[in-house]
Formats: sequence, structure tokens, C-alpha cells
Amino acid sequence: MLIPVIYTDDSYDMVEDFMLNELIITNKIKAFKRSSGWVRIGEDRIRKIDYSGPERRGKRS
Repeated sequence: MLIPVIYTDDSYDMVEDFMLNELIITNKIKAFKRSSGWVRIGEDRIRKIDYSGPERRGKRS
């Protein structure tokens, strides 16, 4: 299933659903679209993602 996403550089793309968690964890996207509308990473509620590796997200000021 393809999911619309907006990358941090404001470009749009369609990605496979299995790629979504990795894009969120690595802070490469700022939004993705659900059937109910756009979800903004860091602003809207998303499911909990279990990740046991090192912290890779950039700190926001």
C-alpha cells in the first residue's frame, strides 16, 4: 500500500507502508497522510514506535 508523505525538505512522495516507521524514526519526513487526513510528526498523535537503537533524531530548538 502506498502512503503519501512530505519530507523535511517539503518534497512529496508515495512510499510503501512498511517504510513509514523508518522514515519517522530517522526524522526524514514531517508528515504522512492517513484516511482521516495529514498527520504532522511531532505535533499529531501517532502510534508508539519501539526502537532500541541509538537516538538519531535531531534536537529541535
